[in-house]
Amino acid sequence: MKYLKVAEARDLPGLRLALTANLPGPWGEAAKAVFKVRGVTFQPVEQLLLQPNEELVAWTGYRNAPVAILDDEPAVANWHDILILAERLGTGPSLLPSDPVERSLALGFSAEICGPDGFGWNRRLTISPIPTDDQDVDPATLRIRRGYGLRMDAVAQASERVAMILSGLSRQIHSQRAQGSFYFVGDHLSACDLHWAAMSQMVAPLPHEHCPMPDWMRELYARLAPVIAQALDPILLDHRDYIFRRYVGLPLEF
Repeated sequence: MKYLKVAEARDLPGLRLALTANLPGPWGEAAKAVFKVRGVTFQPVEQLLLQPNEELVAWTGYRNAPVAILDDEPAVANWHDILILAERLGTGPSLLPSDPVERSLALGFSAEICGPDGFGWNRRLTISPIPTDDQDVDPATLRIRRGYGLRMDAVAQASERVAMILSGLSRQIHSQRAQGSFYFVGDHLSACDLHWAAMSQMVAPLPHEHCPMPDWMRELYARLAPVIAQALDPILLDHRDYIFRRYVGLPLEF
């Protein structure tokens, strides 16, 4: 994937999407999947992992990826706002069920997968260095730490929280399969299916030929606490593989 520098992208029209350059960032892959399925094209913009990204912050207000910027509208950076933007710009079947109860379920599952204190949030805590006293770190590291919610109490609970979410997702998929559905909600693809497919790599990376991530990242993601490994039901990976094959496409491009 060819990334634009911020200076190249900021004055362009249309949709630009800041992504962690040359890495399969889980939230970035989720955003890409949502835009792809909705048929929305974008210009990729370079964001650098764990760097200040000062130009990106000056332009959008955000240091992390993904960040979506449409024309001269305010930038959006969380999974929900990016999904709503894809719904607004895209074509074809919606990624949100029309039934209000099913819509609430789909959004709820996505929040548990992508949102604060959700699966990805807590899994990131389990693979982050154990925090020390805030006085021992430089200001830039401290800002990153606080942005990720990296606190001793949060880290201590993170593996259990990941396992609880995995168990809930597994129960839902088993229930849906018993009714003949291959999706988390109803009998059609919704955003939470794409969100899980993208974020699942944080506990079970795709094979190298489908996602050639660096060795250090693959090792981090594949290293699971026993409680997480026990909760990772094979049906969740079967669901992930189905969604990638049918809707997203492989290998991933980043």
